Amino acid sequence: MTVKHILNEQLLMGYAAGILPEAFDLVVATHLSLSDESRAMLCSFESLGGCVLNRCEEARMASDALDKTLDKIKCSNPKTSAKGTCCGCLPEPLRRYVGGGIEAVKWSALGADAKQAVLPVGQDATARLLYIPAGQTLPHHGLRSQELTLVLKGAFNDGLFRYARGDIKIVNEKAEHQPIADLGEVCICLTATDTPQG
Repeated sequence: MTVKHILNEQLLMGYAAGILPEAFDLVVATHLSLSDESRAMLCSFESLGGCVLNRCEEARMASDALDKTLDKIKCSNPKTSAKGTCCGCLPEPLRRYVGGGIEAVKWSALGADAKQAVLPVGQDATARLLYIPAGQTLPHHGLRSQELTLVLKGAFNDGLFRYARGDIKIVNEKAEHQPIADLGEVCICLTATDTPQG
């Protein structure tokens, strides 16, 4: 699989620094599980962050800080690497949010046989899965915020480019787009917007 449309540096640096909303973190982590190029770029940003930390002055910590940190690690769920495993069309980072594979998704009607599933993320942004029947056009819509769309299955065309599995489309404020799913196969995407849920 060759991923042609990858994340930009700003999003990868935000992910490495831990400053993105949870919905965006989910899309980025899922994309990273599908893109070798994006994973390599992320590693360089994480290395750069480590160099910056090495040059910072040391901060005093409580004497029990290490023990508390190790206790938290023991109590947390183990995480897989960014590459993760891919069962069907849902890579591991996304499977944890859905509670399994594509069969576990709780879809709701969106209109004209399209479906969506809103995912449980923080209130500062929204993440959802979109199910677009083959050859169908999603309603033309403008945005009031940033939107990330990651293709998990099938492909779509936005009038300029074709996006297939692993490809990510980044749309900024005031943009309008109308994706059309390729003929012959359903298109399933993971999207995130910085518009709060509500």
